[in-house]
Amino acid sequence: MSDIPLTKRSVMTLFSDPRSPNSHRVRLVAKEKDIPMDVIEVDPDNLPEDLVELNPYASLPTLVDRDLILYDAQVIIEYLDERYPHPPLMSVDPISKARSRQQLRQIETEWYPLVETIVRNENADAVKVARRDLTERLIQMIPVFAHRPFFMSDDYTLVDASLAVLLWRLPSLGIDLPKSAKAITDYSNRLMEREMFNESLSDDELDMNDA
Repeated sequence: MSDIPLTKRSVMTLFSDPRSPNSHRVRLVAKEKDIPMDVIEVDPDNLPEDLVELNPYASLPTLVDRDLILYDAQVIIEYLDERYPHPPLMSVDPISKARSRQQLRQIETEWYPLVETIVRNENADAVKVARRDLTERLIQMIPVFAHRPFFMSDDYTLVDASLAVLLWRLPSLGIDLPKSAKAITDYSNRLMEREMFNESLSDDELDMNDA
């Protein structure tokens, strides 16, 4: 890392967990918008002093943009979208934007924790329930993906970025969607085929689906 203090550097710095969906979606949005960013991979169980000093919650991801310190993933991706407006990843229509924000919050607070439970929880019953709940939530969404190329939209948005990082993890989570979920499988393939998605993957994330 440079000797220049993080809050004085001209390039954004992202403290990122290389296995976390929340960190991944920030990296993906940065790639989609071609934002210069230094990514520092962090072990969540061994946080660097720089991060602890900057973020009172000592959480990941944490974005440092000169004097601005952000440590909520949804706030970070919306900030990146507004600061770098091209290509836009949120609608300017207030109703559409509110719906997207609501879906983003649901993904972050209800879906991502299920991923965390499957990956980290040592209780087999808790893992089984989380795997079942995540599968059911996805299946309930099948009609949403049946008629438009992206999530309720003809254009790629922040919601798609947030879903992409979750869908990438399904094989490693032991989740195999049924044939009836073809609309989701096709949608997932469209997301994974994007060049910027592949560039956003950490080495750990690449390894997830190698097995």
